Amino acid sequence: MASNLGTLVQSVGAGWMMTQISDSDAMVALVQAGVTVPTMLFAVFAGTLADNFDRRRVMIGAQLFMMASASLLCALAWFDLLTPWLLLVLTFLIGTGSTFFNPSWQASLGDIVPRTDLPSAVTLNSMAFNAMRSIGPAIGGIIVAIAGAAAAFALNAVSYLPMIAVLWRWKSPPPDSTLPPEPMRLAVGSGLRYVAMSPNLMNVMARAFLFGFGSVAVLSLLPLIAHERLGGDASTFGIMLGCFGVGAVIGALNNARLRDHFDNEHLVRFAAAAAMVGTAILAVAPTLWACLPALLLNGMAWTVALSLLNVTVQLSTPRWVVGRAIALYQSASFGGMAAGSWVWGSVSDGWGLFAALAGAAGLLAVAALVGLKMPLPEFSDLDLSPLDRFKEPALQLDLKLRSGPIVAVTQFEIDPDDVPEFLAIMAERRRVRIRDGAQNWVLMRDLEDPRIWEETYHVPTWVEYIRHNTRRTKADGGTFERLMALHRGEERPHTRRMIERQSIPRRRGGVYDFNL
Repeated sequence: MASNLGTLVQSVGAGWMMTQISDSDAMVALVQAGVTVPTMLFAVFAGTLADNFDRRRVMIGAQLFMMASASLLCALAWFDLLTPWLLLVLTFLIGTGSTFFNPSWQASLGDIVPRTDLPSAVTLNSMAFNAMRSIGPAIGGIIVAIAGAAAAFALNAVSYLPMIAVLWRWKSPPPDSTLPPEPMRLAVGSGLRYVAMSPNLMNVMARAFLFGFGSVAVLSLLPLIAHERLGGDASTFGIMLGCFGVGAVIGALNNARLRDHFDNEHLVRFAAAAAMVGTAILAVAPTLWACLPALLLNGMAWTVALSLLNVTVQLSTPRWVVGRAIALYQSASFGGMAAGSWVWGSVSDGWGLFAALAGAAGLLAVAALVGLKMPLPEFSDLDLSPLDRFKEPALQLDLKLRSGPIVAVTQFEIDPDDVPEFLAIMAERRRVRIRDGAQNWVLMRDLEDPRIWEETYHVPTWVEYIRHNTRRTKADGGTFERLMALHRGEERPHTRRMIERQSIPRRRGGVYDFNL
C-alpha cells in the first residue's frame, strides 16, 4: 500500500506536469500510455522470468529499477529540465519496471495461499491498490498544488523502499522442478503456445483488451476534464481520481457477494454497461458534483471486471505457466489501455472531449454486447495440479538432457465402431499435447490392420520430453482413461521413445564416416 500510494501520487504529478509543459491533448493522454505500453511490449518476457527464476529476486530488481527512474524524474523536474518527451520516456521506464514486477507479484499469490483462497487474495490485492486510489490522488493533488510535481516524484521514489525491505526479508518457496530453467526463446514460445491452445484463455484476453480500450478513456482524459472543462487545479484532479478509487474499493468489497449471485459473464457484462453509463455521464457533466457519481460508477466497474478476469486466468492455468499467462493477460488489458489512451487523446485533440468520451462509451456498449457471442468461462473446477504419473524410463543409451530430437510413438487398438469417439478424444489429446510442447503431432492408421492406430509426436531434446510429460495435470488424466476404455489390445498401450538420427556421410582422410 505504501508503494501504491507513491505510484498514484506520481501519476497525478505526471499528468498535471504534462498539462503545464504541453498544450497537446494527445500528449496528456500519452502519459497514461507511457505506463501501459511497456506491458504490451515486454509482458511475455516478464512472465517467463516469473516462471523460470526466483520471483523474489525478479521483484527486487524491478523495484530498484523503478526507484532509480523515479529519482531521475524527480531531479529533472526539480531543475526545470523536464520536456514532454523526457517525461514520457521516464514514465515509460517506470512502466517497464512495473511490467517486470507484476507477473512475479501476481504469480506469488498462488505461492502464499491455497487455490480455494485465490479469488479472495486477488481481490484483496486489488483493494490494496484501490484503497490507495481513493486517497492517493487527492494527496497527490495537494502535494502538487503546494510543492510542485517534483515533490510528488520524490515521494514515489521513496515509496519503493518499504516494498524492497519486505521482499528482502520474504522467504520465497523453493522451485517445484529440479529441471534446469527453460531457455528464454523456448520459454516464451511455451507460454504463447499454451495460451493460444487454450480457448478459454484466448476469450479472456480478447475481453480484457476490449474493456481496457474503452474504460481507459476516463483515466487518460481526466486531467483535461479537470483543467479545461471544470477550470480546476491539481487538487481538483486529485479529488476526481480519489472518487474513482473510492468506487474501485466499493467494487472490491462487494466482489465476493456479486460472484455468489451472478456468473462470470453477467458480471463482466454488467461492469462494461456500468462503465458505459459512467463514461457517457462524464461526456456531458458540467460540474464537479455531476462528475463524481460517474467516477464512482467507473471505479466500481473497473475493479469488478479486471479482478474477475485476472482470477479467471489464474484459476484456468497450471502453476508451471501461470506467470506467462498472467503476463499475456496484462499485455492484452494494458495493450487495450495503451491503444485507447492514444486513440481517445487524438479524438479529443481533433473533435473535443465530448466526442472522445462518447466514442469510448459506445465501445463499452460493444464490450457488453460481445459477451452474447463470446461468453466467459466460469472459474475452472478442473484440478490443475500435476498428474505425477510420469516416471522417467530406464534408458540403454547414454543420453544428455540436451540430446535429441526425441520421437514418441504410442499404439492403440480400436474397434471400427468406436472410431468416431476415438477421433474426438484424440482431437482433444492433440490440443493438450501441442499445448504442453509437442511438435509435429500426427495420428496414423494401419492400412493392413485398420484396428491399429499410432500417435506420434516430436520434442527437440530429452529434457523437453521430460518437461512435456511433467506438465500433464490431473484434469488431463481423464482423456487417457477414456482412451483406455476404447483400447482393445491385450496389454496397455506402450510408448516407444526414440532419438532421431540422420545418416550423413562425411569424408575423413579419404574414408566416409556415417554419423548414425
